[in-house]
Amino acid sequence: MADHFDVLVIGGGVIGLSVAWRTAASGLRVAVVDPAPASGASHAAAGMLAPVSEVTYTEEPLLQLGLASLERWPAFAAELEAASGHDLDYRTDGTLDVAFGSDDLAALDELATFIGKLGLPAQRLTGRECRRLEPMLAPSVRGGLLAGGDAWVDPRRVTGALLAALERLGCALIRSRVAGLEASRETVTGVRLATGESVGAGRVILAAGVWSGALEGLPTEVLPPVRPVKGQIMRLRSPTPILQRCVRGVVHGSHVYLVPRGDGELVVGATQEEMGFDTRVTAGGLWELLRDARELVPGVTELEVADVVAGLRPGTPDNLPLIGPTSLPGLSLATGHHRAGVLLAPLTADLCSGEADRGLSAICSPLRFQEAPPTSPTPEPGVSTPEGLR
Repeated sequence: MADHFDVLVIGGGVIGLSVAWRTAASGLRVAVVDPAPASGASHAAAGMLAPVSEVTYTEEPLLQLGLASLERWPAFAAELEAASGHDLDYRTDGTLDVAFGSDDLAALDELATFIGKLGLPAQRLTGRECRRLEPMLAPSVRGGLLAGGDAWVDPRRVTGALLAALERLGCALIRSRVAGLEASRETVTGVRLATGESVGAGRVILAAGVWSGALEGLPTEVLPPVRPVKGQIMRLRSPTPILQRCVRGVVHGSHVYLVPRGDGELVVGATQEEMGFDTRVTAGGLWELLRDARELVPGVTELEVADVVAGLRPGTPDNLPLIGPTSLPGLSLATGHHRAGVLLAPLTADLCSGEADRGLSAICSPLRFQEAPPTSPTPEPGVSTPEGLR
């Protein structure tokens, strides 16, 4: 394959496709390399755009990134729907966090105070007010917090729309596995495919999620410190939506969320498991999801099971993504988004195309790990396949 592109993106998940779309829209010649695009972690994601309700007090840099990207989502969604002709099922009805006991209520009070200090919308509700908003909630719900600024979207529709938009722009989609990088004079010049063919590029962006650390030939100093965090998810189906907004709660010490779709589907998630590259869907994982979801909305047990899936989130040591140039000329990263890949897709696309401010770029620069290069786990043969590296 004797070809050369301005930008080559390794990985066809929501991050890689968003980066490719934004880059191609600027007039550059772009290629995406992935043997099975839109089939990895993005396929399993629930699509919550919820930096407010998912805030952790010690992770304000991540909150800053999340809010900056959430602000971009309305325009991103509108542009993508226009560019692709696809409906994303983008919703802005907020997230309702519910509490069952006094400890949960106290935690919501603290969260409401913290959110208020940030100047973000949040409304404390009684149990009765929660059930007025969502009549299917359990009678045991004693209170809640409505984060009105949160949104959500269907990631499967987003990736489908991105693929359609890229096709309209003439972007090349190379359905192959990347075997390694090619370099000349210590500068990345392209990739070598598993077929033995070479594809040249002025710039390579590694956006292969948890598999970004599995690319052969990466120098130790630029090896992404990503680890797999398994998440199992369940999709239920109802003739009509049983919820109007995303509902979250803590049950038996575990966080559970229910995300409604416009077509009546209800996404229930998600487990968090440090299980290496294991992508098996387990009976225990699904039982825990359904058990906890039933505590929030008892009626879920009457719904049809539409799909069960497990994905691997790319976690980093500080829970911040790796976005931007590496110390190896010609190579940039767009990985390590953990649970926030869908949320951070618009911001990541802007960062990779130079359309975001330097302060945000500094937060997620890959260079912050350069002095202490980590090792990457090795996947077990036959367990799973990487986005862009299969």
